[in-house]
Amino acid sequence: MNISIFEQACEAAELVRSHVPKLSPRIGIVLGSGLGAVADAVTEAVRIPFGEIPHFPQSTVAGHSGQMVLGRVNEVPVAVMQGRVHFYEGYSPQQVTFPVRVLERLGVDILILTNAAGGIRPGLAVGQLMLIADHINMLGFNPLTGPNELRFGAERGAGLRFFDMTEAYDLRLRELAWRVAQEQHLQLDEGVYLAVSGPSFETPAEIRAFQRLGADLVGMSTVPETIVARHMGLRVLGFSCVTNLAAGMGGTPLSHEEVFEAGHRVEKQLAGLIAGVISELAREMDSEAKE
Repeated sequence: MNISIFEQACEAAELVRSHVPKLSPRIGIVLGSGLGAVADAVTEAVRIPFGEIPHFPQSTVAGHSGQMVLGRVNEVPVAVMQGRVHFYEGYSPQQVTFPVRVLERLGVDILILTNAAGGIRPGLAVGQLMLIADHINMLGFNPLTGPNELRFGAERGAGLRFFDMTEAYDLRLRELAWRVAQEQHLQLDEGVYLAVSGPSFETPAEIRAFQRLGADLVGMSTVPETIVARHMGLRVLGFSCVTNLAAGMGGTPLSHEEVFEAGHRVEKQLAGLIAGVISELAREMDSEAKE
């Protein structure tokens, strides 16, 4: 018998919860290519391979470990996706975003997304950290196509068929990230992320077209997760790491190895930035609870 995606997400969340019955994560984190060490900041960590979680898609890409890490960052309960799956791996849009559905069922209401991206805007440098201010969906699909499942996000008054995406990436969270970056003396910029399906890198002509559309960064993930998260009423914060200059911008051929290595060089900075953001969020949550 076929069961709904909502029921599948509930089954997956129940399995995860059985491993950490006393942990209720409020913050979910999804890690992109070469950025997996952010999970090393998690204390009291419990690691669950994706293959042990019911209905979970399996990552097939180098640099994506394929496990959920649950524990605490600066005493805040978190659930970390160490790796993600992509449309180009042959998964459906619903499978690509299924992990975000599971995070919501675990109790997460803030989602931090990270990715490796190609730099389109002139002047961007490899290793630069960027806040995602907005996105352009050039994937050719929307993950919400099909039946609308109203039970996702019902507790937040979300789950509507048609919902607002004016502020897909939460302004207050972005302001908080800026503040933490300044305190840590990190260079942080902000830009528009454009998502393509991959797996081939883009052509120089495509990059020129994307520049005219207003894109600063290009990658193959994040946008479906953001759409589904916003559908469920989650607040979203997105970080890109410029791991290569896009086609025609740097004068050299592109490779996944280059992306992976560049991600490794900055992942500790990103881990520190995310940990600082989580600490600030914990203080905000404490203040709200006392009011």
